[in-house]
Amino acid sequence: MSDHDARCPVPHCEQNGDRRRTAPPGEPGTPRVEVLDGVWHVRALPLVRQVLREADATVQAGFSAETARQGLTGDQPPVLYADGPEHRRQRTATAKFFTPATVSRRYRDLMEERADELVEQIRRDGGGELSAVTLRYSVEIAAQVVGLTNSDVDGMSRRLERFFDGPGTGSTGARQRRLRARLGAVAGSVRPMWAMSAFQFRDVRPAVAARRKQPREDVISHLLEQGYTDREILVECLTYAAAGMATTREFIAVAAWHLLEDDRLRAAYLEADEPARHGTLHEILRLEPVVGHLYRRSTRELVLEDGEERHVVPAGALLDLSVRQANLDPQELGEDARQMCPERSRPKGVRPEVMSFGDGAHRCPGGFIAIQETDIFLQRLLRLPLEFAHPPRVSWAELTASYEVRDVVLRVGTGQGWRAPSPASTAR
Repeated sequence: MSDHDARCPVPHCEQNGDRRRTAPPGEPGTPRVEVLDGVWHVRALPLVRQVLREADATVQAGFSAETARQGLTGDQPPVLYADGPEHRRQRTATAKFFTPATVSRRYRDLMEERADELVEQIRRDGGGELSAVTLRYSVEIAAQVVGLTNSDVDGMSRRLERFFDGPGTGSTGARQRRLRARLGAVAGSVRPMWAMSAFQFRDVRPAVAARRKQPREDVISHLLEQGYTDREILVECLTYAAAGMATTREFIAVAAWHLLEDDRLRAAYLEADEPARHGTLHEILRLEPVVGHLYRRSTRELVLEDGEERHVVPAGALLDLSVRQANLDPQELGEDARQMCPERSRPKGVRPEVMSFGDGAHRCPGGFIAIQETDIFLQRLLRLPLEFAHPPRVSWAELTASYEVRDVVLRVGTGQGWRAPSPASTAR
């Protein structure tokens, strides 16, 4: 047994096969580089990392960026779609809102207060649907960072969910098409969208008006100082709020799923100090990255060397960077990379969550916020005697190759619900 096996709270001897709960069926893990229909599919960790870090060699091509750019107006491109010096300027100016010191100083008390309230409500009600609870929680935290604090949070949660999911349930394919259409429209479609209009008039406009009178330490105040128009502020609010809402909401649900189905892992997590708890969450996120693929367009010839193999990507090529497969790279992370080990050895310079927050110029700035708010909520939730009413449901969003965990119905202490089988009995 290696040193990290001895320290790790997960019983490695009972781990066999794939420990993921959100693995899309049929997604290829090899070859490490492959060209299909002109698209370069990159699955090797060192090469994904290289592409993301060579900012002068690629531009953003994900999140409908190329379609959205055609409709952009004004002088301030959204930070999600900007590249080069303009992107660096924007990221440098807003970095102060996302530092660990700022997050702990400004938002930790709010996270703890809201987590206490929501978990107490679950206890009183005898259970609840976790994805609805975490939507409310993650939207309120993101709203504080962005500055969307002059409207009703419950109402804003509903408006944002309608904007991204669309009305009704429908099929998974229909939801994916609606999501793609709405995200593409954020940055310039002239087609009116009532959901975006509702968010603009009920949430963004009151926040902007309040900050014109009295600026605060948040993103909207910064944008006003930089001379952003109302439409440009709307786009940025959707970018920041949606990232803070959607990705953290999904991760809290899948992390709870892992910890609730493994009594020993949950006990070790609850007994650990904060760095160790964060380490467990980072390892879960490595296995279950919310955004599974990132896309870039090459602006010049790009050489990718993987051992003895050499790949020359021409200028103008579309690169599909598989975050999910890079996070499972056996050459870099070990043959047991599909299993969970918070004490896993990693190559020098690779973060514990590996590529789950991206890398390079477009790396997610809110990574620390996401982990801290998840930890604060789960510390409280997992102390309840919880069980699943039935297995959670996983679906997929095409645009970001991300999972959506729904029907996470929890019961408190009934002894009648569904319990995930032990890891030993689910070996595959």
